[in-house]
Amino acid sequence: PYVVVSNHQSSLDLLGMMEVLPDRCVPIAKRELLYMGAVGVACWLGGIIFIDRKRTHDAISVMAEAAHTMLSQDV
Repeated sequence: PYVVVSNHQSSLDLLGMMEVLPDRCVPIAKRELLYMGAVGVACWLGGIIFIDRKRTHDAISVMAEAAHTMLSQDV
């Protein structure tokens, strides 16, 4: 297992990352991306897990739930 951290420069970088990441990768993105029009819709349809960075407790809960799901589904 490993963690990939991407500091992208534009919304197009996200599309490139989706192409090179392995199939068993679970992407997490900041919640603000959800409201970026077509990019947000594409991210949501792509199964990206959104976290609210302003609410630390909520973000940790979402990531813990994602980790539990990943372990139970062997992702």
